[in-house]
Amino acid sequence: MPHIQPILKYRPTDHHDRPIAIIKVHADEGIYGLGEGGRGERFDQVMDQWIGFDPMELKWPDLGGGFGSAVYDIVGKALGLPAHKLMGAQYWEEVPVGYWSCPMEPVEFAAEAEVGVKRGFKNHKLKARPWNIVETVELMTQAAGDNYGIIVDPNFTFETPEQSLRLAHQLERYNIQAFEDPFSYETYGWNSYREFRSHTSIPLAPHLYDPKKVLTAIKEEAADMFNIGGSPRLTQQNAGIADAAGFPVWLQVVGLGLGVSGAFATHLHAVVQNASIPSDSLHYMRENGLIHGALTPKDGVVEVPAEPGLGIELDMKAVEHYRVG
Repeated sequence: MPHIQPILKYRPTDHHDRPIAIIKVHADEGIYGLGEGGRGERFDQVMDQWIGFDPMELKWPDLGGGFGSAVYDIVGKALGLPAHKLMGAQYWEEVPVGYWSCPMEPVEFAAEAEVGVKRGFKNHKLKARPWNIVETVELMTQAAGDNYGIIVDPNFTFETPEQSLRLAHQLERYNIQAFEDPFSYETYGWNSYREFRSHTSIPLAPHLYDPKKVLTAIKEEAADMFNIGGSPRLTQQNAGIADAAGFPVWLQVVGLGLGVSGAFATHLHAVVQNASIPSDSLHYMRENGLIHGALTPKDGVVEVPAEPGLGIELDMKAVEHYRVG
């Protein structure tokens, strides 16, 4: 499934190199559940391992990924409940989502910011690089306005605490909602994140999946918020630790996926009380989400499905159009 055009320019073969698998898991009662793999993930070697299980007896909170999504869809349909009711108490009827851009030129970032704000998004996460991030943010702010929030995600490419802090000082006058992983905490230690926080007003957000690391970052005063994900249980563990310390989170249960994984992530977001920052569920950054236009963002939020299971259906005409192999 191709990305939208501005991303496709920089990732022209990604959808061919890493196609996304959609699975339908059937139960004896005639109910089926939908699942979606990660980019390039195949299910050939594991399908037989799932045959013969009773979905009602599986430990749902531990199940993520394609088969986890399918099980939640099946059980929810069998019980007449939306998937989030199997995950916990609902806190969100609409969940915040953000716009997103891969590395590109500053003027292209600005053009995409203008698109994002016109579509009603409140913030924009971008894959940042040190050589053009300051110009990028300046042009994005000019295009979208001071209220348009920006999350800067360098994937450690700011390299050192010194360079990260220098860039932070140049960006502090803009609406930067977070620095996500500016440099490696594995290399420089959590004390370097604590030191960084003491010298800038920009919130610092480690991207973590390990509850022990979330707890350590909090103890070391090395974070202001977190990007977390994983299975429902793991996500809720991480969010709970952060919430106990008063930290907000955003979820990356799925990134640049399609509508099935987007629905699963939306249901999980609905039960995470402190997931107040727009999530990285980005099915709308593709040419087609394969789900009849469901979960389309409006004014920076997506409505949580209330129908049983995932609450979505595949657009089979679109599936056939984009099918490979």
